[in-house]
Amino acid sequence: MNKMMLSTLVAAATLLAATSQAYAGATLDAIKKKGFVQCGISDGLPGFSYADASGNFTGLDVDICRATAAAIFGDASKVKYTPLTAKERFTALQSGEVDILSRNTTWTSARDGGMGFMFAGVNYYDGIGFLTHNKAGLKSAKELDGATVCIQAGTDTELNVADYFKANKMKYLPVTFDRSDESAKALDTGRCDTLASDQSQLYALRIKLGKPDEFIVLPEVISKEPLGPVVRRGDDDWFTIVKWSFNAMLNAEEMGVSSKNVDQMAAKPTTPDMAHLLGTGGDFGKDLKLDNKWAFNIIKQVGNYQESFDRNVGKDSALKIARGQNALWKDGGIQYAPPVR
Repeated sequence: MNKMMLSTLVAAATLLAATSQAYAGATLDAIKKKGFVQCGISDGLPGFSYADASGNFTGLDVDICRATAAAIFGDASKVKYTPLTAKERFTALQSGEVDILSRNTTWTSARDGGMGFMFAGVNYYDGIGFLTHNKAGLKSAKELDGATVCIQAGTDTELNVADYFKANKMKYLPVTFDRSDESAKALDTGRCDTLASDQSQLYALRIKLGKPDEFIVLPEVISKEPLGPVVRRGDDDWFTIVKWSFNAMLNAEEMGVSSKNVDQMAAKPTTPDMAHLLGTGGDFGKDLKLDNKWAFNIIKQVGNYQESFDRNVGKDSALKIARGQNALWKDGGIQYAPPVR
């Protein structure tokens, strides 16, 4: 290697290092400066992100935003919300309008690799299904040949439904809508024979219908839809905090630490891993550029994953969705978090 080639390589490496430093922490620094997390959520999906009569947002996705705020500021209320349609969501994240997208968004290779995003975890394992009226008398999605299918535009449901009907040699007529409420209304008024979406969304939309008990979700799940929070590439510090904020909720559930007993557990942790999580053993907060009570604050103010699931979409909610795949690994599900260590 001659001197000119060597100097060129050194210059390129120096530029790359400088560029990486320029971007590292930029989003996190901006969030700390403005004093809140700007969170992109759905435009109204019960159980995941939904505003009450007073305009207060709650839901499984909302809790991810609250958890990150609790980790950074020690205050889960330090969040501002931007409701987004499926079409709007990615542009809002790419442009910097929101810091995090926590909006029932499926983790795919194209979104992870081709759109400049990073998924920080899976807060709900889902799959696409079909909602139909009881009067149709259907028992299976394979009886939908020739059906008119309501689909929300800008989602991967469009491609999955097309693939499913093609694979099963069936025909269908898609009718797309920008908003989930519009597609539900079309089903309710008989404009569509069935509504295709993530099953979690079907349960959420069903309770908005005029007579929810007259509609059923067919048994088939035609795709894998791992839903989770998304951030832009370019800020590893911010990505890591979002990822570990969710991991903290999973680890807390596994350890039996909840919002109700976290003070007691922090005072007398029963294992070293619990002490690490709650900030009473070791100094693991500094690795995340947070103080040692970051996870304690999440659990105290937002709760563990079970608490969030049960009150928003599970047994204590209107949706009554079973944990299923979203149970912890030790309880027959696939939710699993690495340890704070």
